[in-house]
Amino acid sequence: MHSIQGITAPSDAEERRSKPAVVVYPNETLPPVDLDRLLAARQSMTKVAEVVVPPREGGSFRVPRGHFFRIVSVEGAQVGDLNLWNAEDLSERFFSGKTRALHATHVGRGDRLWSSLPFLRPMATITHDTLGWYGWDADGAGVHDVIGTRCDPYTNRLLKNDDYHHCCHSNLSRALAAETNMSVQDAEVHVHDVLNVFMCTGFTHDTHQYFMKASPVRPGDFIEFFAEIDLLGALSACPGGDCGSGHSSDEAACYPLLVEIWRPQPDSLTGRKFPERSGYPRTHGL
Repeated sequence: MHSIQGITAPSDAEERRSKPAVVVYPNETLPPVDLDRLLAARQSMTKVAEVVVPPREGGSFRVPRGHFFRIVSVEGAQVGDLNLWNAEDLSERFFSGKTRALHATHVGRGDRLWSSLPFLRPMATITHDTLGWYGWDADGAGVHDVIGTRCDPYTNRLLKNDDYHHCCHSNLSRALAAETNMSVQDAEVHVHDVLNVFMCTGFTHDTHQYFMKASPVRPGDFIEFFAEIDLLGALSACPGGDCGSGHSSDEAACYPLLVEIWRPQPDSLTGRKFPERSGYPRTHGL
C-alpha cells in the first residue's frame, strides 16, 4: 500500500482502478445527420448577410432555419466565444454540457450543437471546418472546445482583484442587450456556456487542469454550421486573441471575426425534416 496526499490506498486499489471505461452516452441511436444532403445543399448557396465582430467586442446575428452560417478568421489568429438561442424563445439555448456528453470535448464536422432542457434538439449542425486537419496534438489539445465556460468579469475579479469589461461574458451580454433592447443586466442571465470557436485546449497530463495554447487558425479559415431552427447568435472576439498567452486583458493582439449568412437554393432541402423539441411529457414520474 502507498499514500497519496496523506490518504493510504487500500490493498485492492489497482483492481478498482482497472475497471473498464464505459461511454456514458453511446450515440449510435441519435437521429442521422444526413450530412451528404447538407453538403450537396451548400454547393448552391449564396451569401445574404455578414456581420463583423470587432476585436475585444461582441456582435449579434440571426440565421433563418435552413440557412448556413460561417465564422471566419479575416486578419489574424483569433478565438471566438459563441452563444446560440432559439430566435423566438431565449429560454431554448445552446447546451454545451450535453453537446460535450453526446459528442466529445471538441466538436467538428458532422457534430451538432444541442439545445437546453426541456427542448434537447439540434440547433445547428457543423458542415465544414477548415481546421479539421488538426486532430489531437502531443499535449492532448484539440480545437473548437465545449469545455471552457467563457472568460467573465466575476472570475477575473476573484483571481486578479480588478474589473475588466471586455471579457467574453460581458461582450456577449452587451451584444444580446443591443439586439433585444434589454438592459445589460437582464440580457446577462441569458448568456450561457459557449462553443469556443478556433480555441485550442485540453487538460494537462499531470494535474488535469484546463489549458489553452495558441490557436492554429489563420486568415481564411472558417467553421460552418447549418441552422436547424431559427437562430439568434452572439459572438465575442475574445480579448485573449489566439489564447496563446492569457485572456481578460488588453495585452494580447486581437483581430476581428466575420460572421457570414448563406442561403442555399430552396429546392435543395425540399422534404427535409427539421428537428422538433423533445417529446418527453415532462411528468417526471408524477
